[in-house]
Amino acid sequence: MSGTKKKSGALLGAAFLMATSAIGPGFLTQTAKFTGDFKASFAFVILASVILAAIAQLNIWRVLCISGMRGQDVGNRILPGLGYFVSFLIVLGGLVFNIGNVGGGGLQTVLGIPTQLGYFLAGGLAILVFLSKNAKGIMDRLVKILGAVMILVILLVIFMVKPPIASGLKNSILPEASIVSLFPAILTLLGGTVGGYITFAGAHRLIDAGVTGEDKLKDIHYSAVMGMFVATLVRVLLFFAVLGVVAKGVSLDAKNPAADAFLQGAGVIGQRISGLVLCCAAITSIVGAAYTSVSFLKTLFPAVAKRENLFIIGFILLSTLVMAGLGSPAKLLVLAGSLNGLILPVSLGICLVASQNKKIMGENYKHPKILLFLGIVVVVL
Repeated sequence: MSGTKKKSGALLGAAFLMATSAIGPGFLTQTAKFTGDFKASFAFVILASVILAAIAQLNIWRVLCISGMRGQDVGNRILPGLGYFVSFLIVLGGLVFNIGNVGGGGLQTVLGIPTQLGYFLAGGLAILVFLSKNAKGIMDRLVKILGAVMILVILLVIFMVKPPIASGLKNSILPEASIVSLFPAILTLLGGTVGGYITFAGAHRLIDAGVTGEDKLKDIHYSAVMGMFVATLVRVLLFFAVLGVVAKGVSLDAKNPAADAFLQGAGVIGQRISGLVLCCAAITSIVGAAYTSVSFLKTLFPAVAKRENLFIIGFILLSTLVMAGLGSPAKLLVLAGSLNGLILPVSLGICLVASQNKKIMGENYKHPKILLFLGIVVVVL
């Protein structure tokens, strides 16, 4: 029974790690900004990006978990040195995003403390996870609990602002805005949901938990789909929470649209809730970015594998110190966004090539042709 519980915990932990890695401060800001820009039409953007993200995610999770190889090892098998190149992009992008995650902690809003102290507190809370010998087990539980908290508090705001749900549902299929004008937002959301380190977070966690091989395909699919469901649920709930505010003609503060939406919709309570959501989003994203970035180094450099937790702590500490020194990492976040845009087609392309390689996937494995075709479409997009 304990073995079944442990496996179930790892499957859900991997799903929530992927989802909450995606749901960082940038995810919240992006969703609020685009809802303010496109109103109910943003529902179409969400649906289109979810479909494209699901294609990318299922292709990558299948290849990595069935082969039992992490992204960098698959890359090196296809072309020596390619895994090192991908690892460099992932770790650089992960570090830059982590700096933004620390900066978007929201603890200063929740606790009313100085901004700099909020940075160190956010980084310190994430470091605490990796001080334990059972860091991965604690990480699994933490991302599930904080993920659930985010869903509940955003639901509370939805009840307070009463959004036009019927209009949102209709626009998910028939948007009022032109599809051409929505296309850049679709690609931005795709990069923010499965770009960079995010798409590897859950798959690498499953490999660490020993959920590998073709006989585990059902478990792999369950975890991947659950991760996408959680990320989509938070995106949809946040969209409706913000839509309830902007549909009344309110303009959001461009500097912090997500927090402003909560403030305008639910007053001081909304402001505190926005701080709590930002705090949960930041801590889970800090944990996810640090864990996944270091997982790209541990098979390439034996020293990292021996002291994995120590390197993860160092990664978080470096992110926190840089954030405290810079104060506003806007330029770095632009760079990270560009890196994410580059990493997704490269990483998905590598996995699509690997899916046809019997030395990687095994003699008997057959990758679904529809997944391969749709994966190629996403790479081209």
